[in-house]
Amino acid sequence: MKRASITILVLAELAGMSLWFTSAAVLPDMVREGAIAPVRQALLSTGVQAGFVLGALTAAFTGLSDRFDPRRVFAVSAILAALANSILLVAPLGGALAIGARIVTGALLAGVYPVGMKIAVGWGTRDRGLLVGLLIGALTLGNGTPYLAAWMGGAEWRFTVVTVSLLAAGGGVLVLAAGLGPLHSHTPGLQPGAARLMWTDRRIRNATLGYLGHMWELFAFWAWVSAAAAASYTATLGAARAISLGKITAATAIGLGALACVAAGAFADRVGKAEVTIVAMAASGTAALLTAATFGGPVWLTFVLMVIWGITVIPDSAQFSALVADAAPPHLSGSLLTLQTALGFTLTIVTVQATPVAALAFGWPVVLAALALGPALGIVAMRPLRRKAAVAVSPAD
Repeated sequence: MKRASITILVLAELAGMSLWFTSAAVLPDMVREGAIAPVRQALLSTGVQAGFVLGALTAAFTGLSDRFDPRRVFAVSAILAALANSILLVAPLGGALAIGARIVTGALLAGVYPVGMKIAVGWGTRDRGLLVGLLIGALTLGNGTPYLAAWMGGAEWRFTVVTVSLLAAGGGVLVLAAGLGPLHSHTPGLQPGAARLMWTDRRIRNATLGYLGHMWELFAFWAWVSAAAAASYTATLGAARAISLGKITAATAIGLGALACVAAGAFADRVGKAEVTIVAMAASGTAALLTAATFGGPVWLTFVLMVIWGITVIPDSAQFSALVADAAPPHLSGSLLTLQTALGFTLTIVTVQATPVAALAFGWPVVLAALALGPALGIVAMRPLRRKAAVAVSPAD
């Protein structure tokens, strides 16, 4: 029952989260069809981030996934998000309706990602790092799916919109076949004590700060890796080939990162969740700096470095959540996970929106190097949570 339910949940999560970067994946083709101002280009991506934060907080305060069967919440959210995403097919390019549709899509995805995580952690404690890792891996692979669809569809960006919308709706139907684990818990909604505990409990506070450092880098990379890669490739390739290869770069980098999540989850349960986050952030920060230093150089080198960056930028994500779940009182775990997620995605609104604007002003190498600041600060926050450090420091400290 557990294995079958987790498998179904993973497939449903992959399908539902394929909606996230739809506009980012097809943006070059949309811009070719009709001029879209740089600010509006960014808003098509940050709208999802902003909508997700609003949706997550609304769901937390209302206790949506606790008052109702979380599988039904997931299903309804995924299907409605697919419908909202489909509005891109008829909305004016880059117009208010398109941006509004992306905000609504993000808000509805708050009923997919956190709710899926809640279902997953209900299936175990000893293998929680692996369980959450599987879910984040599915999310990651889902985020890479529109880039693959965009490459398959070529300049016909509507093919991508239709494909991922149908996929997400199918995921919403599929999740209804999953079961709920023996540790599935109910809470009445966002608890006032959760916000206080997030900053007074050292383990939860540091895990949240580490998560913020991780999120500084993650979604800016995911949203703009295709554009950044294409800009680098343009130095030696024609524009059309550079854009096509940029899509493949993004799909490969994000897709392989999904596999790394599973391996990291299994490894974290044995050697320590904080240790995994430190290694991953050190690797991704280094990849960011190397990509910046070689920008515009040989195509193969940029491709390899961006793929390495994609592999290392995500496997720590699940462990920040697992650390909070481990440290939180059971009745506050859902609220704390929601707060952690909401804070992280609030930060991504800034980074995703600022990235293309900063790239236009200062150049991609400067922007890519600046993304390494997040992992550096995240490592500082996570060092006290290492297993050896935790043994050496008493809880009172």
